[in-house]
Amino acid sequence: MNRYGSAAAALAFALVAAACGESPPPTTDGSGATRFYVDPEGTAVAELRRLEGEGKTEDAALIRRIAEQPNAIWIGDQDPHARVSDITAKAREAGQVPVLVAYHIPDRDCGQFSAGGAASADEYRSWIGRFAEALGDRPAWVIVEPDALAHILDSCTQGGRAAERLGLLREAVRTLKKQPNAKVYLDAGNAGWIKNAGDWAEPMRQAGVTEADGFAFNVSNFFTTEESVAAARRLSDGLGGAHYVIDTSRNGNGPLREGADTWCNPRGRALGAEPTTRTGHDRVDAFLWIKRPGESDGDCHRGEPRPGEWFSSYALELARNAG
Repeated sequence: MNRYGSAAAALAFALVAAACGESPPPTTDGSGATRFYVDPEGTAVAELRRLEGEGKTEDAALIRRIAEQPNAIWIGDQDPHARVSDITAKAREAGQVPVLVAYHIPDRDCGQFSAGGAASADEYRSWIGRFAEALGDRPAWVIVEPDALAHILDSCTQGGRAAERLGLLREAVRTLKKQPNAKVYLDAGNAGWIKNAGDWAEPMRQAGVTEADGFAFNVSNFFTTEESVAAARRLSDGLGGAHYVIDTSRNGNGPLREGADTWCNPRGRALGAEPTTRTGHDRVDAFLWIKRPGESDGDCHRGEPRPGEWFSSYALELARNAG
């Protein structure tokens, strides 16, 4: 049975169980690994259906490698409540755990390709409160604000806004951790950003990492799993052994080492290790596909799709290069 069949069976079981007053199916498999949520409405799923409908079987087989994997779902809606509630409810019914990305910090992405976010600190506090409220007691893993901490250290925030951002990140972690079944990971950049791990420890503490379940690493980037584990472990050492998760979605061939736009839809990349909580590393809680493979990083000044939009040729290349 493929992943869709398994998900359908789990959902059917959940509906019958609900009718009988029973609990939803367990969110772990027989080995104890977490069963992460496969989004039935993801862009890769839509592309797979299109290709199958057009009889493009070879391309469909490649895209299936993405569509059948659990991908994180990025939340940047003006009011996140309805979407977060809907996703977590569907995931629980299926006996799966969604990975959600909270992505609405003020001055998001420092005005670059993914610019946006809340208009003020108070608006963000309200937003993250709505996000947490929507989780309720349902299981979810939440990645908090990719790049927000790293951009502070990159001097993106000026005029006292760094302190405000650190405070907002800390409040976000605390707010989300009030929900009983939420696992929370503060984003901490990637191996390319880490020149001196000691420079990161105190800002990470101020941003609430010690109150979270750990930190996320390599989000939307391409550094190999080995490079990421090594760099993240240095951060972990400075934080008393903090745990972390690694985005392996597009790191199968590592990063493009030279040239322009090494982070923006770089050519020659490949899908990486499939999502799992069985990582073989004591502090690595999971390999996750946080960046959704096949969705664009931005137009990259080349007229490519906008951030988050499906990029068909790039998705096919990622899957094809994975072997």
